[in-house]
Parts: sequence; C-alpha cells; structure tokens
Amino acid sequence: MQFHLNGYRTGDPAVAEPAAELGGGDALPETVDVLIVGCGPAGLALAAQLSAFPEIRTAIVEQKSGPLLRGQADGIACRTMEMFEAYGFAEKVLKEACWVNETSFWKPDETRPGSIVRSGRIQDTEDGLSEFPHVILNQARVHDFFLEVMRNAPTRLVPHYDRRLVDLTIDTEAPAGAAAVDVRLERADAGHEGEIETLKARYVVGCDGARSAVRGSLGRELHGDSANAAWGVMDVLAVTDFPDIRMKALIQSEQEGSIVLIPREGGYLVRLYVELDKLNAGERVRNRNITVEDLIAAVQRIFSPYSFSAKEVAWWSVYEIGQRLTDKFDDVPEDATETRLPRVFIAGDACHTHSPKAGQGMNVSMQDAFNLGWKLAAVIRGLAEPALLHSYSAERQAVAKELIDFDREWAEILSGTKKGSEIRKPDPKVTQDYFVRHGRYTAGTATRLPASVLSAADGFQHLARGLPIGMRFHSAPVIRVADAKPMQLGHVAAADGRWRLYAFAGPDGAAPGSRLAALCAFLAGDPASPVRRHTPAGADIDAVIDLRAVFQQGHRDLAVDAMPQLLKPVKGRYGLVDYEKMFSPDLKAGQDIFDLRSIDREGCMVLVRPDQYVASILPLDAHGALADYFAGFMIARSKALAPAE
Repeated sequence: MQFHLNGYRTGDPAVAEPAAELGGGDALPETVDVLIVGCGPAGLALAAQLSAFPEIRTAIVEQKSGPLLRGQADGIACRTMEMFEAYGFAEKVLKEACWVNETSFWKPDETRPGSIVRSGRIQDTEDGLSEFPHVILNQARVHDFFLEVMRNAPTRLVPHYDRRLVDLTIDTEAPAGAAAVDVRLERADAGHEGEIETLKARYVVGCDGARSAVRGSLGRELHGDSANAAWGVMDVLAVTDFPDIRMKALIQSEQEGSIVLIPREGGYLVRLYVELDKLNAGERVRNRNITVEDLIAAVQRIFSPYSFSAKEVAWWSVYEIGQRLTDKFDDVPEDATETRLPRVFIAGDACHTHSPKAGQGMNVSMQDAFNLGWKLAAVIRGLAEPALLHSYSAERQAVAKELIDFDREWAEILSGTKKGSEIRKPDPKVTQDYFVRHGRYTAGTATRLPASVLSAADGFQHLARGLPIGMRFHSAPVIRVADAKPMQLGHVAAADGRWRLYAFAGPDGAAPGSRLAALCAFLAGDPASPVRRHTPAGADIDAVIDLRAVFQQGHRDLAVDAMPQLLKPVKGRYGLVDYEKMFSPDLKAGQDIFDLRSIDREGCMVLVRPDQYVASILPLDAHGALADYFAGFMIARSKALAPAE
C-alpha cells in the first residue's frame, strides 16, 4: 500500500483523510447516489467499495438493530481471498481463520454395520490454483472487516440500522443521472418507532436476502424447487474421539444420513451440517419441530462408533435444501434493455438461493457486489456510459445459474436421491471423485464470464494462455524492480475502480525502438490514447488505467533511470515519482511468470477489469484495438456527467 503521496502524516495509513463534507447524525440524507438495502456480505462488500469514493454519496440501511454477531456462512474460497486482498484485509483473515488444507471422506464400514470408516483423504485445493488457501471464518468477522474498511474510508460510511424498506417507485422516464428512485423506509429504533423516512436515490441495490423487499418491489420472484430434504447446522464445542474433528470431512453413514464437518477458527469450535429426515412433498421444516437435541442425537448416530458430547452450542438452525434463481438481477424487462437504463439491482440471496454445503453462498454474493460496485462507481463518476450497468445482470445471472446447477447435483450426491418409493443411497466413491473433479469450481476460480462488451474476442488468447479471457487474473510471483521486493503481481490491484494494464515486455524490454517503449509513448501522449481520453483533467495519469510492466530480465539487469516516463509517473500535489510500476520474474526462486502463465516471449498486453477479471489480451503494438475497447463503453473527458442533484 502506497501512502504519503500528498504529504507526510503520522498514524495508521489505512485510515484515509476524511472527505471535506461528511453527513452527521443518524438521519438519512434526502438524496443519495446509491442506497444499499441490507448489511449482509453482498451489501457490505458493495458499501466498502463505494466508500472509497468521496464524490459518491452512498447510504446503507439494515432492518436488524445492529451488526451480525454469530452464525450463518463461514467458508471463504481461494478466489474470495484474492478479492479480500484488493480490499486490504486478506492478511487479517489469514491470521484469524482456520485453514482447510485437506479433506477426509468417511463411508459405512462394511465389516461393522452401523459404523463409519475413513475411505480417503485428499489435498483440499490443487497446487498453484491460487496464492491463497481455502479458509473458514465466521461471517460476522467478515462483516467486521468490511465495516472497518467503511469506517476508515474518506466517506466514513456507517450503516443505518433499524430501517425497513416499505416500498420504492422508479421514474422510468427520468434522464440518465437523475435521482429517479423514490424510497420509503420505516424506522424501528427506540424513540422513532413507526416513523417513515423518504429519500431519493440515483440507484438502489437490494442485498436484503431471500425475502428481499427490493426484489418484491420489482415484481421479480425466485424460481425453483425444494429437494424435500431437511438439514440442520450447528456451531458446537464438543468432546469427541472422532479423529478428523479438526479437518474438513464428508461423512456418509449407512442408514443415518450424512454430515459435512467444518473445523472453525480458534482451534476448538466445529460446524456440523447434519442431514435429517426427508420431507414429504409440500412439507416445511418448521412443521417437524426439530430441536438442537435432535441435531446432537443425529450426530451421535452418524459418528458411531465414535463418541460425541456437545458441551456448548453457540448457534444452530434448520433449513430446507432448495435451489432458486431470479430471471434478471435489475429492474429492466428483458424486452426493454435497448430503451431503459437499470436503476434498481438485486444481489446475493435476493436473487439466488441454494444449500450451504458447497460453500458458495457468501462467496458468490460478494462477487456479485464486486462486479456491480466498480460499474456503479464508473457511471456515477462520469467515466462510463450508463448502459454499462446492463452488463451486471447479464454476467452475474449466468454465474448464478451455473452455481444453482452445481449445488443441485452436489446436494444429491451427498444425500442420495429419491425416485418414487425408491431411495438411492449416496455413493462415497462418487462423492470423493466429484469433489476432486470440481475443486476449481468450489475454490471459486472456475468462473468464466459470458461474452459481452467487457470481454473482448479471444483472437489473441495464444499470447497468454494461462490467463483466459473472462476468467479471474491468476496472480504469480514477481520481483519489484525499484526495491527488489518479492511479491504477487495480482496484489497491486486494489478495489479502487481502476483498470490494470499489464504490459509483458518482449526480449528487448523497454529499450528505445521497442514495442513497450512505443506503447508507453502512445498511452502518454497520443490523443487517441485511452489514458488521455478517459482520465479526468487534474487527476493522476494512472487514476483510470494503471499501467504495469513485466520484463523478462532479472531486476538487477534493468536500469530504472532508463525506463519510459510513463513507468515512472509523476503524481500528487508535489509531483512525486511512483517507482512501483516495473517488475521482473522471480528467477532466483525459479518462478518465471512468463512460464507459469504461458506468456508469449514476444510480449503482449493483458487488460484486467477493476474486479480482477481478464478483459482482453492484445499484442503490444495493438494501440488502436486497446483504444477501441475502452471507447465501447467509456466516456471521453468532455462528456463527463455531473453528480446527482
């Protein structure tokens, strides 16, 4: 993290200088650019991203009386850890979380009826899949980290609790940029019970869960069905002789059902997902009156011959397996996308629900927000055309549908299926094989966004085969040239709304006459350059498109003083030089990024979106194609929009 650019100051550099104008008190502002409804993982991920922009007026409201304290989701996929690095708190999560290094599998013991026996034990994620592990941490702590980012941001953004959305109305005829959504909220805090607050918003985002009031206001529904299976979940402090109690385990018994065991942070707590009885058609879990004692008894039966004594249950719940999906994630009807702009969006459980056993719910919800956040920021700040916002629903609905299909199949494999009166028991071998085959999906690294204005044609994919267009940028080790610091290249990308343009140099590096030198000259000085066209007047030259160069030579073989000026940009009020734009392979450790990611030795450009997905791969001299890509959805400086009035 760079700081001191605009002057030296003491204290925590993660705490930004406050914006000049900050709202005070508990009252909501009359007008906002973005209103976020719901303080779940999606809502807080979105709020944390938008809080970095002082020029964007953001408010977030929550029906509950305060922050989440316990329970709910806990699995954090490798891909999500990569996202947390962009927000600046991955190290805190790594220190506190339980790391999932291996997974064990248990099946019925053929020699002892009614008992289980270990059938396999595998590495949880494949080598080289990500620089981060799969970890487990209470969702409430994830919320805490996002809330801290918000409090430390220039806007000092904090939630408004005890607010229930009553309704909202959209003026579909209002011009782009207008605060066209009228919102009514009911207060429930002491001394204000029943009071109605009204505000106007340019955009509203519903992150308010499966019973979303925002989704209801749009007339959209969750479509899908229930698998007629009841599962319980509990976080428990227990005494047991089960040998894999501190390891993720998938346990399938002969007659008593299955357990997904998740060790929790701290060394003692464990989460158990416990299969309960099959439900009859149309039956709801609440009709069974299941108690925590029922969950404990089920665990004891499935664990046989091992003992299990629950000493304290910190949290528990019972739920029905079901997969449901909304057909669109914004307010614009499918047949009106050419004539209407999105004003209201839904994210997370508000638009897709599924079982928790695949560990994808919280992860995919936060990725929804990461996708939408930078697009809202770009539009509100006048950098991108409002039509860009159509891409949110198009991209994330496709991802959610893939998740729903995966979750349905995974739930059936764990629990078995019922066809008529015949119950097909789960097959432990099938379970382990499926887990291995779909490891990249559960790690969150297999997502590939559909083709759109943001995903260029893959005509030059051969120049960087290890960085597929439409998939997340797969980081790799590098050495920063200026100070010889070993680091991950992907970690230069913060959640700040900027594009990253990685220029992988050819054998001639940045020498005069090289293609990299010509690229730097084009970006810095040519009127057709996207840097020149789309960077606001007075902003640092890397404020919109952040160029980073990766050379083939070792860092000691490169001369910093001979580099093009754009790789040593002058920034800030003092005109200080940024020396952190140049990198070399980590040759000492034998980790050459050109080999690891199959980068063509003649060099290329890899363009990465603000949400860390690869947008385009081009030859180093494809200046026109690079400019055309940004011209497809971004606004030239002279056309920038004013903030909402």
